[in-house]
Amino acid sequence: MKKSSAIIWLCVLLALLAGGIYTALYGLDAEGTGSAKNIKQGLDLAGGVSITYQVVGDEDPSKEDLSDTVYKLQKRVEGYSTEALVYSEGGDRINIEIPGVSDANSILEDLGKPGSLYFIKQTDAEGNLNYTPLGYSEEGDIIYDMPKDIDTLIADGSVVMSGTDVADAQAASYKDSMSNQQFVVSLNFTPDGSKKFSDATTDAFNKGESIGIYYDGTIVSAPNVNEPITNGQAQISGSFTYEEAERLASTIRIGGLKLELEELRSNVVGAQLGQEAIKTSLLAAAIGFAIVAVLMIAIYWLPGFASIIALSIYTVLTVLLISAFNITLTLPGIAGIILSIGMAVDADVIIFARIREEIAAGKTVASAIDIGFKKALSAILDGNITTLIAALVLGIMGTGSVKGFAQTLGLGIVVSMFTALVITKLILKSLYALGLKNEKLYGKAKERKTGKFISKRIAFFVISAAVIIAGFVCMGVNKASGNDLLNYSMEFKGGTSTSVTFNEDMSLEVLESKVVPVIADVIGDSEVLPQKVQGKNEVVFKTKTLDVTEREALNNALVENFGVDAEKITAETISSTISSEMRSDAIIAIVVATVCMLVYIWFRFKDIRFAGSSVLCLLHDVLVVLAFYAFARISVGNTFIACMLTIVGYSINATIVIFDRIRENLPTIKSKNEDELKDMADKSINQTMSRSIFTSLTTFIMVAALYILGVTSIREFALPLMVGIVCGTYSSVCLASALWYVFRTKIVAKASK
Repeated sequence: MKKSSAIIWLCVLLALLAGGIYTALYGLDAEGTGSAKNIKQGLDLAGGVSITYQVVGDEDPSKEDLSDTVYKLQKRVEGYSTEALVYSEGGDRINIEIPGVSDANSILEDLGKPGSLYFIKQTDAEGNLNYTPLGYSEEGDIIYDMPKDIDTLIADGSVVMSGTDVADAQAASYKDSMSNQQFVVSLNFTPDGSKKFSDATTDAFNKGESIGIYYDGTIVSAPNVNEPITNGQAQISGSFTYEEAERLASTIRIGGLKLELEELRSNVVGAQLGQEAIKTSLLAAAIGFAIVAVLMIAIYWLPGFASIIALSIYTVLTVLLISAFNITLTLPGIAGIILSIGMAVDADVIIFARIREEIAAGKTVASAIDIGFKKALSAILDGNITTLIAALVLGIMGTGSVKGFAQTLGLGIVVSMFTALVITKLILKSLYALGLKNEKLYGKAKERKTGKFISKRIAFFVISAAVIIAGFVCMGVNKASGNDLLNYSMEFKGGTSTSVTFNEDMSLEVLESKVVPVIADVIGDSEVLPQKVQGKNEVVFKTKTLDVTEREALNNALVENFGVDAEKITAETISSTISSEMRSDAIIAIVVATVCMLVYIWFRFKDIRFAGSSVLCLLHDVLVVLAFYAFARISVGNTFIACMLTIVGYSINATIVIFDRIRENLPTIKSKNEDELKDMADKSINQTMSRSIFTSLTTFIMVAALYILGVTSIREFALPLMVGIVCGTYSSVCLASALWYVFRTKIVAKASK
């Protein structure tokens, strides 16, 4: 690179950084488009709309029907935000909380009235029309006249099936005979629905009639039947735009609920964590970033300086892209960003270590830079792609906080690879072209005594097994003592929602400092989640499930300490916000992600023993952190899932780096007997040791800053995450290669005899 080109590139990068910072702070226009303040935030950070529905026509719905309705509504409202919450309240109510919005009426209008979806014959048994088109609305939709009430249509057999017979409905597109793109609604029916639809479409086709789709009091569509449909799948076609097709599909999906609901009340609620949590998190991130910057420059000198510029660009790009992609940011999402920052530093550390090795081998600085990036590429790609696979699977299959975590993690991984492999390299080569060529500015790898890790494998295995067994024993003791295996939060167990109208408007900070301690003392539990209702003095406190005595004691304490009117205190039992279906979805997503990672590692390393060792290390890390949750009795809620996912992503990346070096060193030994394999594995661990320690340190610093400065809920998330970072480093260094060595020698040798 010429000196003039280097100056131009550095000026361009610095200008882009300055422009990005300005955009992140102030936005692109007067409305702040693209700025950090316009990022959608979850209920825990910004609040949103709370809507309560009442079951219609069924005073005592079954738990199964209520649970099914909650789950389907959860899938529906994820269209507004991946962080939306749906849970039952009492025995016949469902509460929906959608973050990042403040207009309850617009949500209600768009969401519609769940339930009451029917498919209706065009004519009844006597040949009378059940519906006829009257004309078009201002929006261009056909308006239908339906002279009979829906109850009459059900009674005379004109209703052929209901929304519960539809398994799924999605907007789709295809190319017609003229190669024009057409949008349709694709339907999939349940087994019973398939039979009903087959009979109905056969009858309608023979009569040359349509089948009307009735929803919320009107016919919303009446497609003609062009042929009998017997395979359980159908398409509704017409002159749809994509938005119209998606709206109709959404209507059909929401109409597939087992229970019919009507709005009982709606409120705009405040943030669960408050502005103080956001401020402290930002301060912690800034302090952590500053410490990492100092360490990078102190340890890696000129390359460290280059990496800080690249990491600054990474941070700004991440903020801008989160805003651009309209990703809802919550505490689990912040976890994904923290992990991706650690992986962004990790890529640079791998590269710089390689550059130092090449300089120590006698290469020139220019050559060392090129070779260093080239040799680091496989480890960076394999580590990041493995984690990206997990993020993609979790993003597609996960729900709620799992999906939000996957989105921020996936975005961070892609951006971090770009900044490490492109921006950092461009900056380094530009600085070199400007005359900074002395190898002392880049450092030289030093020969270190090789630590003997593989020979100590039995001790490592015993230590890990002891910790994991102790965790299970602790959970057993907890259960025998009358407690849960883990300290499950309201998000897993459900609880009691107590609505209190105070005599004055209290800030969230005042509620946390004055009211929450009183409630915690009365109920004997520190998990109290206050949520303000905007525009009112009403506050909703979510706690563990309270019995009649505890509710009375709480009411008395609120009256005595804060002078509230006892008549303005109401309480309802609420279900868990993490339903059993959501838990199943999360577990299935994690299992599928793990299998996909295993297959990728197997494919890339051409050896199932690498993949098997990686997965066992992941299992080890999860079980050790689970043991920590059991011993420390830290609350297990939404952040528990995010914490475990963060640890899995972090650990697999660290393991891949060591395995990549083993793969590189393996061809250098000839006989490949046990002693040579042991020495080679130890050598590989030691060659990557600086990377393992420093990456763990930088990520640990970021999380530790959150723990020290964060509010209670953030600290409950940060503490096990710090344990997981240490555990992930331990498993990657002490267990992964040892497991591979055992698989490579003992187990395979015995199997071949």
